[in-house]
Amino acid sequence: VSMERLLDPSISDADFVAILNGTMETMYLSTNMQERNAAQAVLTQFQERPDAWIRVDKVLDSPAASQSSRFFAIQVLGEMVKYRWKTLPRGTAESVRNYVVNKVIELSSTDEVMAREKMNLTKLNGVLVMVVKQEWPAHWRTFISDLVGASKTSASLCENNMAILALLSEEVFEFSQGVMKQDRIVELKNQFNDEFAAVFHRRAEEQFNDEFAAVFQLCQYVFEQADALKSSRPSLLNGTLHTLERFLMWIPLGYIYETQLIELLVAFIQHPALRTSALRCLVEVGALNVSSMYAARIKTLLVLFMQQLSAILPVTTDIASAYDASDDATQGFVMALALFFSGFFKSHVALLDADPSHEVQTATKLGHEYLVNISRVSNVEVFKTCLEWWHRLANDLYSSECSPMGMGRSPLVLGMISNSAGGGAGGGMRGRRAFYAPILSAVRRVMISRMAKPEEVLIVEDENGEVVRETTKDTDAIALYKTMRETLVFLTHLDPLDTEHIMLERMTKQIDESEWSRNNLNTLCWAIGSISGAMGEEEEKKFLVTVIKDLLQLCEMKRGKDNKAVVASNIMYVVGQYPRFLRAHWKFLKTVVNKNFEFMHETHPGVQDMACDTFLKIAQKCRRKFVTTQVGETKPFIVEMLETLPDIIAELEPHQIQSFYEACGCIIAAHGDVSIRNQLIVKLFELPNQSWQQIIFAANSDESVLQNRDTMKKFVNILKTNTRVASSLGGPYLVQLKWIYPDMLKVYRVYSDLISAAVAAQGAHATKTADARNMRAVKKEVLRVIEAFLAFAEPKDKALVLKEVVEPMSEPILGNYYSSIPEARDAEVLSLFAEIISAMKGLEVPAIRLIVKSLISVTLDMIRNNFEDFPDARLNFFRLLAAINRHSFPALFQLDDNPPAAEAEFRVVINAIIWAFKHTERNVAETGLTILLEFIQNIQNSPYVDYFFRLFFKLVLNDLLSVLTDTLHKPGFKLQTMILMYLLQISTSGQLKEPIWSAELAQDAACASANGTMQPSNAVFVRNHLMQLLKSAFPNLSDAQVSEVVRNMLESTDEKVFKGHIRDFLVQTKEFSAGDNTDLYDEERQAALVEQQRLEQERLARTPGLVAPASLPDSGLQ
Repeated sequence: VSMERLLDPSISDADFVAILNGTMETMYLSTNMQERNAAQAVLTQFQERPDAWIRVDKVLDSPAASQSSRFFAIQVLGEMVKYRWKTLPRGTAESVRNYVVNKVIELSSTDEVMAREKMNLTKLNGVLVMVVKQEWPAHWRTFISDLVGASKTSASLCENNMAILALLSEEVFEFSQGVMKQDRIVELKNQFNDEFAAVFHRRAEEQFNDEFAAVFQLCQYVFEQADALKSSRPSLLNGTLHTLERFLMWIPLGYIYETQLIELLVAFIQHPALRTSALRCLVEVGALNVSSMYAARIKTLLVLFMQQLSAILPVTTDIASAYDASDDATQGFVMALALFFSGFFKSHVALLDADPSHEVQTATKLGHEYLVNISRVSNVEVFKTCLEWWHRLANDLYSSECSPMGMGRSPLVLGMISNSAGGGAGGGMRGRRAFYAPILSAVRRVMISRMAKPEEVLIVEDENGEVVRETTKDTDAIALYKTMRETLVFLTHLDPLDTEHIMLERMTKQIDESEWSRNNLNTLCWAIGSISGAMGEEEEKKFLVTVIKDLLQLCEMKRGKDNKAVVASNIMYVVGQYPRFLRAHWKFLKTVVNKNFEFMHETHPGVQDMACDTFLKIAQKCRRKFVTTQVGETKPFIVEMLETLPDIIAELEPHQIQSFYEACGCIIAAHGDVSIRNQLIVKLFELPNQSWQQIIFAANSDESVLQNRDTMKKFVNILKTNTRVASSLGGPYLVQLKWIYPDMLKVYRVYSDLISAAVAAQGAHATKTADARNMRAVKKEVLRVIEAFLAFAEPKDKALVLKEVVEPMSEPILGNYYSSIPEARDAEVLSLFAEIISAMKGLEVPAIRLIVKSLISVTLDMIRNNFEDFPDARLNFFRLLAAINRHSFPALFQLDDNPPAAEAEFRVVINAIIWAFKHTERNVAETGLTILLEFIQNIQNSPYVDYFFRLFFKLVLNDLLSVLTDTLHKPGFKLQTMILMYLLQISTSGQLKEPIWSAELAQDAACASANGTMQPSNAVFVRNHLMQLLKSAFPNLSDAQVSEVVRNMLESTDEKVFKGHIRDFLVQTKEFSAGDNTDLYDEERQAALVEQQRLEQERLARTPGLVAPASLPDSGLQ
């Protein structure tokens, strides 16, 4: 039978069912791909027909229909309800609704039918809920009462109806899941609570005889039969608990706290089959924020729950071991326990702490002991749930106990207080701290044993137990480390002695090997590194001396490459976190640096990288120590280092050598004596300069040497080393630059000529060959060396740099860029000249002319054909334009001695800026707008203001309005409106002496004189021109609306008010009214984000140690 006959509306219902059965069978069972695709095409075509749903009841009611046909029919019905329900006549809608209800009742009438039809019933439940979303409450007010009434007639029907109610809650009332942020979800739930609670307390006036009461009564009806159902039908009880869980989030609190619901739920904890479902309900109840009127019931909940939990799971149980050996249901129960305790304590800890009664205090302490045990579970999500509470508790205790008044006290004193204070949690600050002391001590042990890996550690153990170099950053682990680190810092402040004792005890067990493992050492050292800055300086000194000695001893003791690599990485991580200690203890600093140099010879993956990273970090934080002759020494350590430098870097890779040189540059920059510093720079570059000289000498004899790939790689590595040192050394790098610069430019010219020759012979394809790529790599590195130096060049050297660095490069670099084909041009040239203009604070007019003629026009031709090609050139091109605009603004109007030629060049610049802000890529558009805003601010008080507005006002205004009213450019709203306001203010203020319209154009003349009714002026022209533009662009707006918009634009002098008027206008337009306009408020959002970051920085700064000393601004000159 042909499948296409499904689409024939004239076939009988029986034939339709038979053909549908065959089509479904073909789609799911045929081994022929073409047949399956044909079946899928026919079904899709049928499904898309507006009247497809008319056949649904015939299929569902036909005994001959297969299960897959019935499922497909329900799918078709669901599509109709979702997309076409509003088009149905009211009578038809009610008929469909009644059919769906009756079919659901039929499929859930007995357990046998439910089991057989489970898949179709679940799908049909979803369709019913979709109908409810369309009909309730306007056309189906009695839905819930009908459903509740039917539920009491049959256990199977009741169970299915519970599933429908749960689905209804998820679909209708929890509309926020997956759409809104968590804090918004919580806010809405609390709002629901407030609103429904108000209704609930007016029961005497019979204002709450509604659906919510009916749902609750149905749950109670099932719970009343719990004893019988536990054994006969636990699935109905679980379904009811699941439904209740969904509704607990927002039903009135009275239903929870003014009934026996709490006692009922707690009692279910005893029964294994109901335990997890009941606990999930308690998770919702426990996390609710409620008023003090329910304080007694909240305490009762905790006390009762702890009694029941202790009976089924003693607090001494090893939950972590049990978890690993358990099934999914038991693991789900443990996760629910973590959620319950964490949520309950977050919401009610203040209430519990204020109650001195033995019963409540015992339950509170026991609950925290359970949470400590659960924190040891290996599952990361369970641990994160517990961690949320430990972070909150430690932060809260620190804030109340270690206030700024007490910050001056020694941590030792604080520790003594914590150990000597007595009483319960209700006994004030000291009592509260003492109450939690044993719990927090256990938490410290958990944190130290489970510390997440910091970002700086590059050496990890893979799933096979092998120690390898980390290849990707684990962002989840980094976020977890941040939270754990903060928690441990707070815990250290609360009792530094206990933290130190635990850490040193665990370190001893690593030395005596009673608890040795690579993981144990890792977590311990990561924890030690994380509390840097949280102890007093003396305490930190004693603690670190012991730790570093132990780690160095461990390094000598351990055998095996993997073990040594792990110990090495931990030594490097720990010492890198304590710059204050290293600066204060030269012998330790020298010891760890020498150890670090040893690690640079360890070829285990990751060790050398980490050694170089650590040395760079130490150099940045302690650089003055290396250039000063220390007590007992005959010369500064940097001198020793440079003497043995060849040996130190002998086994390092090129990128590691570059990192090492950057560290040395950082150290040498700290030397105050210019002549000695220059000698150190010469010594530092001995090795790379020798290699460079050898290549240049060989090339003087035979230029083909430069075409050797190894030569080019050597060049690149030497130049990269120079770039790194230039960035860390700053202005003093000029000593080395003078030496290498002439040869650098020669090399640049040679490779430019070789590439040009290849292009002439082979065309654009030549730029893609391996040799050409290697040559261009050398050229790019030459440019980067110069740019790195200029970024840090000292103002006193400006004239020298201009004469000896900038002028000699113009011909080889600018000339080559201009004459090359687009594919052979290096975007780094644009970046370099942007840096030159910025570093020199502008250049003379002839220099700017040369730069514009050589770079601007040819680059614009490359990038304006589309928005994709040459992305680096595009970005650097606008950096260059911005630099010229900022530092050499007048030169833009003097780009040629011939006025028409100067105007043509200037027009190219303006067109480039306009092209930029019309770009669809956000960063390019934003750069263009920023340049234009600065340009208009510059021109406002310049002699060129009339010239610019006469020639370009209309062009800029028209294009600006086109992007302002284009939904693709919403993110640029802030800058667009600022520019528009400036343009309108300057053009209408009377500042301009020349007309900005063209008298030759009749339309312009009419606008300027309001069709001859007014004296021509710029202000009249701007008003009427704007009116015309907006009327033609937005025909849906009335003349009165457009007139009001223009008036508001022209009369607003306050930036905030102006933006408000533009927003109002955009929202009125068709383009913006239907879309998401959050980008129009991006400025406010960004301001809120900046304020949030400021508050976060203040919070971190208030607590020593929260900002790691190693990440504080550079203090190496101390």
